[in-house]
Amino acid sequence: MEEQRFNDLKLGEKGAIISIIAYIILSILKLGTGFISGSEALKADGLNNATDIAASVAVLIGLRLARKPADEDHPYGHWKSETIASLIASFIMMAVGLQVLYQAITKISHGQEESPDLIAAWVGIFCSIVMFFVYKYNKQLANKINSQAVMAAAKDNLSDALVSIGTVIGIVGSQINLPWLDPLAAVMVGIIICKTAWEIFRESSHHLSDGFNEDTIKSFKQVVLDVDGVEGIKDIKARSYGSNAVVDVTVLINADLGFQEAHHVTTKVEDALKSSSHEVYEVHIHYEPHETNKQSKSV
Repeated sequence: MEEQRFNDLKLGEKGAIISIIAYIILSILKLGTGFISGSEALKADGLNNATDIAASVAVLIGLRLARKPADEDHPYGHWKSETIASLIASFIMMAVGLQVLYQAITKISHGQEESPDLIAAWVGIFCSIVMFFVYKYNKQLANKINSQAVMAAAKDNLSDALVSIGTVIGIVGSQINLPWLDPLAAVMVGIIICKTAWEIFRESSHHLSDGFNEDTIKSFKQVVLDVDGVEGIKDIKARSYGSNAVVDVTVLINADLGFQEAHHVTTKVEDALKSSSHEVYEVHIHYEPHETNKQSKSV
């Protein structure tokens, strides 16, 4: 199980590397074309991709740190490095989004007299298509290996594809004697960047503060209650370590059962939880005696 998760993290690094390569190429293309064509929106988009390189590098480092085995300082392993990487990526994206907004709003207030060259629009279309395919790849990879960091990278990829589409709309619109549409598109770029950063920050901080999805907890409860020998559940909790879930559960077992029989029931509970979801990495079980006069299972 642990070896498989290390292999999944290694596979996740491939997605981060693909994102880095794509961002390097597209940021150079967008920034260069933006300066040549005079498009504020394309330059803002290029700056966004340039900082996405740093965010993707943070994800890559986080995935590699998460693969480190447990040691004296980290008895539960380094799994949370993946979530920390997502958090750092959100900070970088938010800083860039605010910078793009500031520059675009300043440009609108001063007025833009000339429309950018139409070549900027073609570059924007090309980049949008490239990022959409990178997004599809990383999303499928994130779902396959259940990686928060790779999914954060995929969301960033999708926002970049949408940003490029918005950039194209602003550039094309500025061609019909509305040059202010180009910096306005840059404002929209900044808003989308900030929104994506906030979503990634909210999810990462939720996991780091030991928050856990309530619906998933309910599904874990049902799995435990379906195990033969379990009379009820006194308490059940779960917390995330990167893309892994550790479940703590206190079950009620018939007080008349011997130690070996009770232990066998808890083993079945552990196996059932791990089989129910590849997210479950470790299960801590405590059992207490249950009054035999109660006929139905309880939670």
